[in-house]
Amino acid sequence: MKSGLFRAVILGAPGSGKGTISERIVKIFKMKHFSSGDMLRSQMSAKTALGLHAKEFIDRGQLVPDDLILQLVLAELRNAQQESWLLDGFPRTHHQAESLWKEFPIDTVINLNVPFETIVDRLKARWVHLPSGRIYNLEFNPPKEPGIDDITGEPLAQRIDDQPETVLTRLKIYADTVAPIVEFFRAKGVVSDFAGKETNVIWPNVEQNLRALFSRSASSVKK
Repeated sequence: MKSGLFRAVILGAPGSGKGTISERIVKIFKMKHFSSGDMLRSQMSAKTALGLHAKEFIDRGQLVPDDLILQLVLAELRNAQQESWLLDGFPRTHHQAESLWKEFPIDTVINLNVPFETIVDRLKARWVHLPSGRIYNLEFNPPKEPGIDDITGEPLAQRIDDQPETVLTRLKIYADTVAPIVEFFRAKGVVSDFAGKETNVIWPNVEQNLRALFSRSASSVKK
């Protein structure tokens, strides 16, 4: 950690509550939030050389290559040299993790461990108003009228990605992909694991851990 700057990565399976926890982190700790998807859109919108190159793959219906995503992310992070940040959705490969660490040693990796069955149940209860992207959850944020959007009165739908069979496939792919990344950062001594079934139960532990790390950072800067 240099000059009081703090760099963090958050890892978590789809439906683990990563988005909610990320929002709380950046709000409370005044960090800039970077997601690989937003970075990609930013570069394409700005029509940078990297962005235009990535757009060629997307226009052909192809995935943007890992090395190009790596270049995109590092380019954005270099523009935030004097900011503390939280990186979400990246790295996705061991190679990306190594390259990120080489240029930006990470202060902490927040690793969310939510049981797969909990995630399946959580996403199974999620319904969406597709035109607006408004999300409802039958367990803790249900629509006023079942199956109907509160604002427009239009029908809600369940995304294919949220259906149990699809979710399980995505979770297995995530587990296989993230394992070597977690182990890479664990060997660096920066991984903090947070397990639980509810975001509001996990969050206080994440907050407490980050406050301790920030306090330690402030002390080291004063010295």
